[in-house]
Amino acid sequence: MADLAKGSKKLLNAWAFYDWANSVYTLTIASAIFPIFYEALFSDRDHYIDVFGLHLKNSALISFITAAAFLVICFISPLLSGIADYVGNKKSFLKFFCYLGALSCMGLYWFNLESIYIGLAFYFFGLIGYWGSLVFYNSYLPDIAFAEQQDKISAKGYSLGYFFGCVTLQK
Repeated sequence: MADLAKGSKKLLNAWAFYDWANSVYTLTIASAIFPIFYEALFSDRDHYIDVFGLHLKNSALISFITAAAFLVICFISPLLSGIADYVGNKKSFLKFFCYLGALSCMGLYWFNLESIYIGLAFYFFGLIGYWGSLVFYNSYLPDIAFAEQQDKISAKGYSLGYFFGCVTLQK
């Protein structure tokens, strides 16, 4: 990014296409496919599971894991974004969280009731990776776009993300 001028079309399009890529996660993992898959795991048994020494309803379990991930992000985001702004290594943090999320999503392939702890860990770290990367992705907007460009490119990223996310669901 250092060789592209602030406000350049190529730089702004790159930022918008990251939104396209990360929106697929929210549409598939978070809202459309994973919840159906998770519920299907319990189709031939009661909807309760013994995990972490507790007897929980399956929907409560996944909600607790999601809440724990959001709690972690809530506490680490201000700290990490402050460090990244001070040191100037936003790109390193963005890459770390992006790879964490991507590798965790790949790990969801092994999500099943026999290895529930591993599956829940992949789900948890997928959320951490996704939401952690968004902290740094969003912080780039003032660095790459002039104030008068920010609304337009943000809307472009949002619309690309949801349009192509819907296309992904059609396949």
